[in-house]
Amino acid sequence: MTVKIVAAPPQKLGTVPHGIRSIVPVTGGDFEGPRLRGKVLPGGGDWLLLRPDGVLELDLRITLETDDHALIYMTFQGLRHGPADAIAALGRGEVVDPARYYFRTLPRFETSTATYAFLNRILCVGVGEARPDGAVHRIDEIL
Repeated sequence: MTVKIVAAPPQKLGTVPHGIRSIVPVTGGDFEGPRLRGKVLPGGGDWLLLRPDGVLELDLRITLETDDHALIYMTFQGLRHGPADAIAALGRGEVVDPARYYFRTLPRFETSTATYAFLNRILCVGVGEARPDGAVHRIDEIL
């Protein structure tokens, strides 16, 4: 499926023991795939840590609501890195060709709704694309 995340400007905590910490509030978005579709609810966030080696660690936690009103908790850990000029441009909110940087995630899901219980039992990988107002993630189930 594809998940489009709309985000508010980051809350910059600054330098912490393991790097530079920012928190990005999620304000909405949508998702669509062959077995489900719906919207990303506001209220989640992405806890980012820019490590001293230039790698950005991601820790996303959001709630999805399907078009039939089922709730799904989605989390992922991930990494984003690339050439310094591409990463600097992303940091300024510029559009950068996603082929110029590495942006991969490991999504996990939890739901109590029987229709989507298959999500509780699968492993996925995601490929992300940073955009000025959030991110787009293409998520594929590992078969």
